[in-house]
Amino acid sequence: MLESSKSARVVGVDVGGTTVKAALVTGDLEIVRQDEVPTPLDDPVELLDAIAGLVERVAGGEATAVGYGLPSLIDQRQGRVADSVNVPIADIRFLDEMGRRLDLPSAMDNDANVACLAEARAGAARGAEHVVMLTLGTGVGGGLLLDGRLYRGATGFAGELGHTSVDEDGPPCHGHCPNRGCLEVVASAGGLVRAAHEVAAANPQGTLAAALAAGTEPSARRIIDGGLAGDGDCVAALERVGRHLGVGIASFVNMFNPEVVVVGGGLISAGDLILGPAADEAAARALRPSWEQTRLAAARLGNDAGLIGAAALVLEDGRAGQ
Repeated sequence: MLESSKSARVVGVDVGGTTVKAALVTGDLEIVRQDEVPTPLDDPVELLDAIAGLVERVAGGEATAVGYGLPSLIDQRQGRVADSVNVPIADIRFLDEMGRRLDLPSAMDNDANVACLAEARAGAARGAEHVVMLTLGTGVGGGLLLDGRLYRGATGFAGELGHTSVDEDGPPCHGHCPNRGCLEVVASAGGLVRAAHEVAAANPQGTLAAALAAGTEPSARRIIDGGLAGDGDCVAALERVGRHLGVGIASFVNMFNPEVVVVGGGLISAGDLILGPAADEAAARALRPSWEQTRLAAARLGNDAGLIGAAALVLEDGRAGQ
């Protein structure tokens, strides 16, 4: 953190497919206040206006800069959103558009990148300089902190770890990805539901098969709750997801030699029911010297990670003092 930013207050914005959240954050990454609005999904202008209004309300005249975490591929060279599946901002020069609405210096990045930055600065990987972040939710997001800095690649598209294939003949990936068997489809909420169907087919006398026979589609939340309550079929479905995750983690450990692999997102509420199998699988597959130096940890910041990480973007690049 830049010393000049210690006394600053900035706004961090987390744009999601359901809500847009914003928080006023101190230079020590403490949230002062926050608010949110439903995400307008029908019109990009309406969305941009809603974000601007939320920022102004949360800033209260105190903020010196604003950072944005977006569920999108970001072209950092052009300040443009290159692709965005869940919110209508694709092919928009986002910072220019927000600059027309708000008189505040700004920065933006992919939402998983800002979550990674947050966990490295104030969460489960605090103090580490080499961090892999995975977020398990509707999809699987990824972020990389290498040598203490976010790694974005040549244009800003690096870190899409959810699009690492762990099963070359697996199910087709989501969105605009042409691959198959990506973590995005086997270690996400949808992947957990798919695993539940596989467990039900293998155990037709079990609880998941009975639920399906009764016309009840098991949601990810229901499977996690069942697993935490000790339901064997739900535990088995979570183990399948954990093993897929561990295959991916082993590759990331071999590639990047991180100090910490942080796993967050909604599915991490299952805790060791996912992380345990993931650790076992990674240990069996990763190069031993690298794995022995790696810590696998659940994210600590929860829903605040996007807000804190987006704020850290502008606190660390000096914009907060402009």
